[in-house]
Amino acid sequence: MLLKMIKSEGIAHLSYILVDGAEAAVIDPRRDYDVYVELAEAEGARIRHIFETHRNEDYVIGSLDLARRTGATIHHGQAMDFAYGEPVTDGDSFEIGSLQLCVLETPGHTLESISLVIVDRSTGETPVGVFTGDALFVGDVGRTDFFPDRAREVAGMLYDSIFEKILPLGDQAILYPAHGAGSVCGDNMASREFSTLGHERLHNPALQHTERDDFIEYKLAEHHNQPAYFRRMEEYNKKGAPPMPVLPVAPPLSPDDVEAARDAGALLVDLRSPEAIAGASIPGSLAIPLDMLSAYAGYLIDYDYDLVFIPEEITDVSIAVRHLIRMGYDRFAGYLKGGLHAWEVSGRAYEQIPAVHAGDLDARLKQHEEFILLDVRKAVEFKTQRVSGAQHIFLGELQDRLDEIEKGKPIITFCGSGVRAIIAASILKRHGFEHVENSLGSMEACEKIGCSLEKG
Repeated sequence: MLLKMIKSEGIAHLSYILVDGAEAAVIDPRRDYDVYVELAEAEGARIRHIFETHRNEDYVIGSLDLARRTGATIHHGQAMDFAYGEPVTDGDSFEIGSLQLCVLETPGHTLESISLVIVDRSTGETPVGVFTGDALFVGDVGRTDFFPDRAREVAGMLYDSIFEKILPLGDQAILYPAHGAGSVCGDNMASREFSTLGHERLHNPALQHTERDDFIEYKLAEHHNQPAYFRRMEEYNKKGAPPMPVLPVAPPLSPDDVEAARDAGALLVDLRSPEAIAGASIPGSLAIPLDMLSAYAGYLIDYDYDLVFIPEEITDVSIAVRHLIRMGYDRFAGYLKGGLHAWEVSGRAYEQIPAVHAGDLDARLKQHEEFILLDVRKAVEFKTQRVSGAQHIFLGELQDRLDEIEKGKPIITFCGSGVRAIIAASILKRHGFEHVENSLGSMEACEKIGCSLEKG
């Protein structure tokens, strides 16, 4: 018997393969599905069932490609009219060897959300665990803001799903959610990816709101950002994404090729570290350090662009491709072979983004120097603690709100540690802002050295 979690970094997506004997099932597969096939083959099992706990908003589900490869049937909640697969409803059950997966309809995050209860019939009928999709996480519960005209109703649905269906499965049941910390599907998920329903009942902040009306008000008070790419994910995951039988490859390009691609309208995506980008970058490139790619590509990169990567290491290219195909991107023109050094020795122009130490930033503020301190963190971060006088625009909205920034004034970009700030600085440079600096270290450094901060 095997139950293995497959984590997709960046989007913090958690999928699962469940094997018993010669049979296997996959829950919420990612688009690059090879990992499930390899695991099943290693166990001598055949994938017979694929379950989707809900129509996902933040990544392309890999069910159709996996089903084409394995012949497995696809199952999802009956409350949505999917263009593929078979609907399931409360009480439906499926056998995986001696295991049984029982369906619970658990709407709230989405209307068609389901959970899957694991029962090991060789030891009894008590639930061993439950795959909760986006209904219940470790440390949080699912967001309920996708139906703004029905906000109170769907928050109530989620309460009923959790308190009347999931938690009654018993404190012993192991929790298997569809996302972990860092996902855009919740703000307060714990960094650990294991828990039980009993532990969550006691310690999950959202579950301390045990009265239905109190829980609803708690959910209505939340604020979540919705990247534009969610709409494409919703369409793909209802109608079916374009087939992807093999992982796309981004070919190597010379500086001549990269310049020609840029001039033809390709978007150059710089995957390097903030420090490297600050030192030298290609004019017109969009800086998104690799570990931020999944979090912000959906806000900042249009699907109509051909993409050219500027990597720090050649292995970064295949990682970037995997991260982006999971979000529906598939136009990879290539990568700059030899990295930025190849661009530099070709004699082509490069630009720099001056770095500002937290101590210098604090001194300049105290001297009332004329500049804009642009804080691009999330609204909740800015509300909790901020530098006095900072202008706040969330990074994901920056490209659409550039007209709110006074042109002509120097700008210092600021975030939690300087990573999002370098992305913001590159956006400003691409749109004609000339005097742009980046606060490396940003809030973390400011807290260490004692900058003047406002709280509350």
